[in-house]
Amino acid sequence: MQVVPTAVGREADTSPPPPPRSTGRDRYFDTLRAVALVRVVTYHTFGWVWAGMVFPSMGVMFALAGTLMAKSLERPALKVVRSRLRRLLPPFWFWGLFVVVAMLIHDWMPGWQIVYWVVPLGDPPGNAWGRQAWEILWYLRTYLWFVLLSPLMLRVFRLAPVPVLLLSLAPILVLHFLWEPPDNRVGSALTDLATFLFCWILGFAHRDGVLQRLKPSAVVVLSLAAIGYGGWYAFTHQAETGSYDLDDIALAQAFWSAGYVTLLMYAKAHFKVDFAGLTRFRRLDRLVTIFNARAVTIYLWHEIALILAVPLIDQFWNVPAFENYLPLESQWFMFGIGWILIAVFVLLCGWVEDVAGKKKPTLLPGSRAATQDARAAALDARAATQGGHAAAP
Repeated sequence: MQVVPTAVGREADTSPPPPPRSTGRDRYFDTLRAVALVRVVTYHTFGWVWAGMVFPSMGVMFALAGTLMAKSLERPALKVVRSRLRRLLPPFWFWGLFVVVAMLIHDWMPGWQIVYWVVPLGDPPGNAWGRQAWEILWYLRTYLWFVLLSPLMLRVFRLAPVPVLLLSLAPILVLHFLWEPPDNRVGSALTDLATFLFCWILGFAHRDGVLQRLKPSAVVVLSLAAIGYGGWYAFTHQAETGSYDLDDIALAQAFWSAGYVTLLMYAKAHFKVDFAGLTRFRRLDRLVTIFNARAVTIYLWHEIALILAVPLIDQFWNVPAFENYLPLESQWFMFGIGWILIAVFVLLCGWVEDVAGKKKPTLLPGSRAATQDARAAALDARAATQGGHAAAP
């Protein structure tokens, strides 16, 4: 593509072309999302209960999603919600088709609750055979509810940003100390929404510049206090769950994530961290691009990849060379095989995310051609903003 100057935009069009990052991607946030996905796969492989404290992936992902949602809601709310549903549901349906058929083959007969496999406003049903695959869907259900509620929540937030942000921790306190939610789909949804409400609202605060206006001392003190309370509660209530795993202790998860993610988001707002230098490392930058463009695919298919890794490694024992020279009993070996299978699923199934996003399907995002198209699009947008016109070659 080339920018065709006009009488109005001629002077602007003679300026140097924008740098590669002018496409609007924020490499700091992209890197956080990639690390969050790696941590999720790591936790589900090794079961390390301390992993959630080292990096609370779900809190990070909800905060980043809240930021993007607030940005998107600069457009009409109905269009934004429909766009989010369109991007989320087709990859979910594609994945769900395989899971549902596999469970049907293994003697599962669903009732009317199968509608949750169409729109996961509640936890989709399943049998014990497929539990490891479908139990991760709580995240999609919670994300979907946050998307639907965001137009209203953003309006309320903007009436009194800081008080609303602080009060967003109140629901989890109410559910924990004052009213125990029912042990069903409604109760699970309410608990998860309350657990990560602060992180989602924190995304609003970042997008609206609220965090940038806060005093560093206040942010650090309150964040560390929240982390301290969450950690204290997790370690002092192990008798209730058998461990200090934040995933099993909603109150501890809410406060630990709130404090931890606030520090991450405030670092971005206060210090203008952007990881722009990542673009100098092309392979690493490409990997981050793939993780972000295929985030839904990686999240949905990673458990199936780990499930398939077990029988695959079992077959390795039948090969004497593999048995003698490969660490077949090591969890790290399973971790590596799991990522190989995840890569296969990204290649085979990732195109669904492109179709859902109304993009041209690609085997892997971030190719040189795709990058050139993105830069050309940025040039077009820049020219239009400054009075120029874009013409196809």
